[in-house]
Amino acid sequence: MNEQPVIRTQGLTRYFGAKPAVYDLNLEVPRGCVFAFLGRNGSGKTTTIRMLLGLLEPTRGEGSILGHDIRSLPPEVRARIGYLTEDHQLYGWMSVRECGEFQSRFYPLWNEQIFRAVIGHFNLKPTARVKDLSRGERAGLCLGLTLAPEPELLVLDDPAIGLDPVAHRSLIESMIYLTRRSDRTIFFSSHQLADVERVADYVAVLDRSVLQVCCPLETFRNSVRQIRLRFSSAPPPVPKIPGLLQAFRAEGELRLTCMHYNDATEQALRALAPAQMEMVPISLEDAFISYLGERGEKSFILSETEAQP
Repeated sequence: MNEQPVIRTQGLTRYFGAKPAVYDLNLEVPRGCVFAFLGRNGSGKTTTIRMLLGLLEPTRGEGSILGHDIRSLPPEVRARIGYLTEDHQLYGWMSVRECGEFQSRFYPLWNEQIFRAVIGHFNLKPTARVKDLSRGERAGLCLGLTLAPEPELLVLDDPAIGLDPVAHRSLIESMIYLTRRSDRTIFFSSHQLADVERVADYVAVLDRSVLQVCCPLETFRNSVRQIRLRFSSAPPPVPKIPGLLQAFRAEGELRLTCMHYNDATEQALRALAPAQMEMVPISLEDAFISYLGERGEKSFILSETEAQP
């Protein structure tokens, strides 16, 4: 990988009124990777992306993309960036062919073969009007318009929302296609954690406008462990345990999710004197939800329902 990050921010902050949408963001995205930008709705992901692309002025802080200041990106740099959003904005009166002809005027590296291949994959007729296309077809057209310039950096802001399974699969396959070359980079936000698990090299997690995690995907996944404790009688109260994220109580069982599991964590768990203790495989989705969810002890919903008279 090239030593210079494709994206770099330092103290990047944006307020809307008195409320920070993004606060003191320090981020580096290596060249040639797939970088997943995660967080709950309202955590600041779209605001960050808009600042990075020069579409929104930061309140303070600095940022660069492809080595250029985000406050003054020249046209030749923008031509090296592909940007795809969830709303798939297009001119409804244009035909599919006219969209391609219009877009190609702004990109010197426009690859008509890629554009035709993508719209062909989505069975789009060149003469079809945008206003008559389904959501999935509009997504396919936007994907073709985004990939045909062969962008050096592809920025995706939750583009899979509302797509049918076929269109969704095509989007993921296109991401994999784009990164076949080591000089291509993808920076994307998504709520589809199965996609993240499949394609991402790095993850960053925003929570309440603040960056909480930024590391390789495997580092994050391996740092969250789930442990099941079985007891011959009712489980004891859960004490303060180092790194505890969540604890679920069921009949004769505790299931704990911990961050940075270590010897101290294991000693605290064994002190509860379980009859059986085992590590349980955990998916990226479960690890992510546990990390961002409410901390502390919970009970399973069905257990609460069964307990009611």
